[in-house]
Amino acid sequence: MEEKRYRRTNNLHHSSGTEVALLRCAALVLPYLRPAELAAISSTCKTLKHISETVTSRRTSDASRGFENFAVPSINPVVGDYELYPYFLYTPVQTLELNPEFHQSWGSDTDTGLDFRRLDPFLFRVEGAHGCECVMCASGDSSCPCLDSDELLLSRECGPSCRCEIGCGNRVTQGGVSVKLKIVKDERKGWGLYAAELIPKGKFVCEYAGELLSTKEARRRQQMYDELASSGRLSPALLVVKEHLPSGNACMRINIDATRVGNVARFINHSCDGGNISIAEAEWPAVLLR
Repeated sequence: MEEKRYRRTNNLHHSSGTEVALLRCAALVLPYLRPAELAAISSTCKTLKHISETVTSRRTSDASRGFENFAVPSINPVVGDYELYPYFLYTPVQTLELNPEFHQSWGSDTDTGLDFRRLDPFLFRVEGAHGCECVMCASGDSSCPCLDSDELLLSRECGPSCRCEIGCGNRVTQGGVSVKLKIVKDERKGWGLYAAELIPKGKFVCEYAGELLSTKEARRRQQMYDELASSGRLSPALLVVKEHLPSGNACMRINIDATRVGNVARFINHSCDGGNISIAEAEWPAVLLR
């Protein structure tokens, strides 16, 4: 009798230990799963269902994974549409082309993986270049050589070679998303970026962040995206910016692909007919490209 009771107690301890191990592993693994994979595994047992629901709740509450100044929630009011959030890898700054096998944790209370907040926002610097000597550049201070006279289009800011720090008033585009936003799904247009507060005219909203590609790779991806988009399986977010150099004989082309890796700017309306938002280029001393 005592032996049976001992075996029963041992089995209970073993079961409890197995469940704890499952919880720990699931909490680490599930945040790396795509929505379809997460939904499939949630149907296997109550424990995984609970963890999956927690991951989903965190994902819908903030698409930026905590990288930005404000949480960016996802909202789907479309009746009969059960897609709770758009899935993509997040970066608050420009990044070089990532390995297709790269995955990012999303939905964990301790997300791991590549932390884009530690990356240098200035990818290509000019060694030995000099910036301003200002301690704090104020808007309208014409004595700072980095300030631009145009009040609406941000075209020149302080950079890494300047004496001032990130709190400088002339580093507007370097602090990430500057206003409260939300991602909302439209029945006809899909996911789009909406203002969650009143945004004054001329206010900087966010940088267009994604993978910086060579022109050859950008053209390869564009061809692939066109084929997928024609069948309704993809909504690409590849932005191409062309800037003609002063000589007029050459053109600098910048390819930013936010289709798989990007920030909330990928959901802004890119209509050529205009809209209520303007695209502006920014330049920084001692930086070739950001």
